[in-house]
Amino acid sequence: MNTSRWRGAVVAALAVSACLAALPAGSLSARTPAKPSITVAHGRTQPVFSYRDALREHLMVRTPVDSDGDGRKDRAAVDIIRPKETQQGLKVPAIMLSSPYSDTVGRGFESEKKRYDARGNPTTFPLFYDNYFVPRGYAVVDVDMTGTGRSDGCPTIGGQADVAAAKAAIDWLNGRATAYRTDGSEVKATWSTGKAGMIGHSYEGTLANAVAGTGVDGLETIVPISGISSWYEFARSNGAKHWNGFGPWLAGALDSDPPEKCQAVREGLRAGEDDATGNDNAYWHERDYIARPAPEVGKVRASVFAVHDTQDYNVRIDQFANWWAPLAERGVPRKLWLGRYGHTDPFDWPGRRDLWVGTVHRWFDHWLYGIPNGIMDEPRVDLQTGPTTWTTEADWPARTSSVPLRPRPDGSLALSPAGGARTFTDAKLSEADLTADPSTSLPGRLAFVTPPLRAGVRLSGTPTADLRVMLDKPTANLTALLVDFGEEERIDWARDEPRLGIHDGLRGLAEESCHGESTAQDDACYRKTAEVTARQPSEVIARGWMDAQNRHSATAPEPLTPGRYHRITWRTLPNDYLIEPGHRLGLVLGGTDADFLYFEDPTGAKVTVDLAGSRVTVPVTAKSSLSAALTTR
Repeated sequence: MNTSRWRGAVVAALAVSACLAALPAGSLSARTPAKPSITVAHGRTQPVFSYRDALREHLMVRTPVDSDGDGRKDRAAVDIIRPKETQQGLKVPAIMLSSPYSDTVGRGFESEKKRYDARGNPTTFPLFYDNYFVPRGYAVVDVDMTGTGRSDGCPTIGGQADVAAAKAAIDWLNGRATAYRTDGSEVKATWSTGKAGMIGHSYEGTLANAVAGTGVDGLETIVPISGISSWYEFARSNGAKHWNGFGPWLAGALDSDPPEKCQAVREGLRAGEDDATGNDNAYWHERDYIARPAPEVGKVRASVFAVHDTQDYNVRIDQFANWWAPLAERGVPRKLWLGRYGHTDPFDWPGRRDLWVGTVHRWFDHWLYGIPNGIMDEPRVDLQTGPTTWTTEADWPARTSSVPLRPRPDGSLALSPAGGARTFTDAKLSEADLTADPSTSLPGRLAFVTPPLRAGVRLSGTPTADLRVMLDKPTANLTALLVDFGEEERIDWARDEPRLGIHDGLRGLAEESCHGESTAQDDACYRKTAEVTARQPSEVIARGWMDAQNRHSATAPEPLTPGRYHRITWRTLPNDYLIEPGHRLGLVLGGTDADFLYFEDPTGAKVTVDLAGSRVTVPVTAKSSLSAALTTR
């Protein structure tokens, strides 16, 4: 797609700045007081405005939806903090967070919540964004998602009503929507430039994706951190269920109103999810931000700075990858940080906090103020390669070749096929059992491994499992795991000990770092973190799941004919991973993965795998030839 729109926005902003700078001294009337303005030095906005004296206000923006069916359009709660100079003619862009967490689970590593004074005005904004960006000439606009916090309505877990709150706030910033003060009087965003950038983690990043997918004018950039792009693929994988009752459970957890208020909406969510089958349907289509009819990637006009973790199994990495690819196809300006922790925020990545704050600062300066700071000329990708090591890349995934590996009757995984068949039973096994000593026979899994690699091999992208199987029942759950067998010190993303402040591969420390200015009610200081690692004998590189009867369609299942071979192909989760020399690459095939297909029951089907007709295709970089690494001397 032609990217002239994005380039033109920056050029126009720079032209205005250049014209103002070119005016001769004294050319403006001495009787006209100078309007306050931002200060830029070294390509960055500077902290010249008082955070303590900033204006803090609460208002309600009218949305076009009536999610609770009470006959009135929902109003979204919006809390704003902006420099006091915006009352003296200063116009500023907005950094927006739309969140369902403000009064329930809280936000960030320390679970911060919004707080208000006796008059209902905000005194505490979660996270560092307000402390840091308001002194630099930004407004921070914090929107309660529909049905949460102080907003009207009911949560719809990814549905149109969820998206409506933030979109309405952006429309209001541009004079296209109506907002009201607490006394009922109408209020306009006279201080706004109309430009906004959305940022947020998890559900907040999801809403950034969704709002960008509406193509709303004024949303110039988004920074989605661990965001969802398809709710179906969050809750299901090729018809295999990760959740039952997810929508109504989460809606109830995020809504602090009396349960009866939104009970009918939650029942609608329960019916729409169709847990009985796990199939895709119109309910899920509304919550797919990549394809029509929902907000879709084809309408995105904003630049995108995406952040995700390869070990995030709350919002799995395919949610980012499936969103990233069409952005690239359309030429959307984009940037990526890809870490190796669990469901985390880069603000909490050990040793990266200062760099993250500085990078997102430059990103917003460039896209919301048009400052030429070179951020788009740098490598597009920051990639974590180990517990404490990072590199930069031109793009992601890296340029790769697809190498097919074949399972063989002797339990090896090789470049060439061999005849024969092996069987396993669709049983419910933990991944500890599935990845246990591959030389040991287990009735619920098959394991195939390469010889020790002669050289390191880097996988970048999405492997594919391509199997020819025969069942003795109409369907079975199928699991394919690509495994690095080799002892190594690895990030222990699965360890969860809340009492010790440990989760997702991170441990909270007593020492804090500060980013921005503080008040007695809202400080800018947050606990630092450290990696949590463990020496482990293996690590699953890629996981993929399939309900065999959904092999052709997630919408329309086709039961298999027992006793007949069928070809079943599916993509695993993507990754970027270096397999060290001396390690072995393994393929594990099994039935119902107890650690991820939580709500699935095994069918007990006997699964026969035609080895000569089956393979796993692995994307490896040119610099790490898998063929050469497997070649014996």
